Amino acid sequence: MALASISAVVLGSVAFAIFWMLAVFPAVPFLPIGRTAGSLLGAMLMIVFQVISPEQAYDSIDLPILGLLFGTMVVSIYLERAQMFKYLGRLLSWKSKGGRDLLCRVCLVSALASALFTNDTTCIVLTEFVLKLARQHKLPAKPFLLALASSSNIGSSATPIGNPQNLVIAVQSKISFVKFFVGVAPAMLVGVVINVAILLCMFWNQLSPPKEGEEQGKDQLEAAVTEDEVISHTFSPARMSHPSPLHPQLSPLNPQRTPANDVEKNMPQSNGAKRGCAHVSGMKSCLTRKEVFLKSFVYIVSVGMLVALLMGLNMSWTAITAALILVVIDFKDAGPCLDKVSYSLLVFFCGMFITVDGFNRTGIPSAFWDFMEPFSRINHASGVAVLSIVILFLSNLASNVPTVLLLGAQVAKSAAAVSPDYEAKAWLILAFVSTVAGNLSLLGSAANLIVCEQARRSELHGYNLSFWAHIVFGLPSTLIVTAAGLPLIKG
Repeated sequence: MALASISAVVLGSVAFAIFWMLAVFPAVPFLPIGRTAGSLLGAMLMIVFQVISPEQAYDSIDLPILGLLFGTMVVSIYLERAQMFKYLGRLLSWKSKGGRDLLCRVCLVSALASALFTNDTTCIVLTEFVLKLARQHKLPAKPFLLALASSSNIGSSATPIGNPQNLVIAVQSKISFVKFFVGVAPAMLVGVVINVAILLCMFWNQLSPPKEGEEQGKDQLEAAVTEDEVISHTFSPARMSHPSPLHPQLSPLNPQRTPANDVEKNMPQSNGAKRGCAHVSGMKSCLTRKEVFLKSFVYIVSVGMLVALLMGLNMSWTAITAALILVVIDFKDAGPCLDKVSYSLLVFFCGMFITVDGFNRTGIPSAFWDFMEPFSRINHASGVAVLSIVILFLSNLASNVPTVLLLGAQVAKSAAAVSPDYEAKAWLILAFVSTVAGNLSLLGSAANLIVCEQARRSELHGYNLSFWAHIVFGLPSTLIVTAAGLPLIKG
């Protein structure tokens, strides 16, 4: 594609630069409007500058990707309400054998959860619990926060529903769920193992707490894990104002103990009082059965969704169907649940689709790829290495989703020109490298920022994970995991 007119190139570059600046630095002092508004501003400027027409802007919005994002978010919300992540938290602390064992568990659990429920969701619900875990065992928070963020990113690379850029790749490439998983899973597993090894090497001495009080800390942790705290810092403030139907509020049926209550308990009960107690007990039993049924149904529907994806059914409509089944079977007003959906993320994607499409129409990405393409052909090891470096650089410069949108079609076209068999492999390399690239710096992925912000804002276990503290670990981890995983990717 040739370069557009000079005015279109300049103005389109300005619009994209504004989008990029606000995506990477959402609170920049002279324009602190955030990522979502920044993406809409970039889209609007592309239209105002006549780089793209309004009709082309609407056409550039990828509805299947938005549908898949929406469906997976709703399913994740119901899984959170069904205490899935509480059980994952219990798994982390069950019969733990010290700091190194805990670190390995955090890595494995977060990688698995991210592959199934997205890396952002995993980081949102597990950050507070990981902080508490470290505090109860008298261990530093830093290695566990790094383990959670980095393993979530690596684990999410294995499935199309693991992160937003994989959703984009799966929809655009039309690679089936099974082929995607089989192609990337070996690289993901090796990457998680290497990531654990690097963390252990860097923090080996820090993961040995003083022996005094260790048993007491473990007892406190076991008691704390039985509570609902692991899901107390979840998707949105809507949880605070809308009781979950899966956790019925039984407080009216369980008044606090008072001396008056004790007297009443010691007094002989009349037949009417006994019938009242039986009625209350029956209500509790009924609510418990309903809760168990709803939880079980959430897990069944979620497994069914994964099976449908494995069978190759349309990913967007599979996720939407699963979400609506859960809404219907809950038999409640869906408003409180749907309020927890991150609509700002969906709007951000809409603006980003338009902005990136406008920037593509300037011809700059095509010109850049025309220059790099002869050195980036994946039929040679050197070409794979150059392509990976380009993806790593752009993913940390422009973020991973815009990088996928900018490079995806170009990389696939170049690979298909070498051999049609290489096209799927090119897409999977793009998926793996752009995801692992998020571990390089704190700004590399949303999951990193979520862990950082959740940890900083925690009232009981606050910890500030700095940019430099992250990059000291992130740089070697990203380079080694990428180099080890690339030979294992199969198209």
